[in-house]
Amino acid sequence: MNERKPSTFGKKSAGTYLRRSIVVAYLFFLVAWPVALVGIKTFDGGLDNLQAAFSDPSVTFALQLTVYVAVWAVAINTVFGVGISLLLVRYDFPGRGVLSALIDLPLSVSPVVVGLALLLAYGGTNGTFGPALESAGLQIAFAPAGIIMATAFVSLPLVIRELVPVLQEIGTDQELAARSLGAGPWQTFRRITLPSIRWALVYGVVLSLARSLGEFGAVKIVSGNIAEQTQTATLVVEEKYQDFEQGSAYATSFLLALIAVAALVLVTILRPKENSDGN
Repeated sequence: MNERKPSTFGKKSAGTYLRRSIVVAYLFFLVAWPVALVGIKTFDGGLDNLQAAFSDPSVTFALQLTVYVAVWAVAINTVFGVGISLLLVRYDFPGRGVLSALIDLPLSVSPVVVGLALLLAYGGTNGTFGPALESAGLQIAFAPAGIIMATAFVSLPLVIRELVPVLQEIGTDQELAARSLGAGPWQTFRRITLPSIRWALVYGVVLSLARSLGEFGAVKIVSGNIAEQTQTATLVVEEKYQDFEQGSAYATSFLLALIAVAALVLVTILRPKENSDGN
């Protein structure tokens, strides 16, 4: 007669629930609760903080400049992110490993260092290319162009690192088949490659947008932090908080977080629907 072995299902389930509880608690206290406090502080006095922020010209200008910079940075990262990803995956050339390592540089180097490097390269009379650019009528440092460059620099890897694994997974069979049937490079990309990477591209763009909206260190160095000229939303949050105008600081932070979280939630909601259709 075989003896029944004691079931370990209960123990495994208890251990699983314990681990999940630890992870949820960790994320709650590290991420969710601090971000929620920003929203709580924003609406602590009703809509007064939001009204104060929108009635402040420096805040409204900073928000407009932030959106302008983020749109340009995301557009640049989308175009070059797709091109660099295809170059890394589809072609074999000397220095490919070096290029791949350089892409990760913005993730490993402090944004302050990035801003200082751009300032040394393109800034005014002391920059390497600054005098030549200014003589041609182009100002990079302490101007929106420099802010866009700094923002695009720090957020570029987010698009590429989403696209590269997907391009490696889908391979080249369908693309080669399309080319053998007479499709050109652009037609192959538009009808074969792009539909296959669309969700990775969307997610990379959303992450790049969130990173662009929240960039601080590189932008502070290269912009000069001039109110109503080169001051972005993150810089105005610091200034308002230090000047004890905390209501405006809370409201501006809440708006930045709201845009980023809303974009992430929207992608999360829509992505399963797209996958469930089998597309």
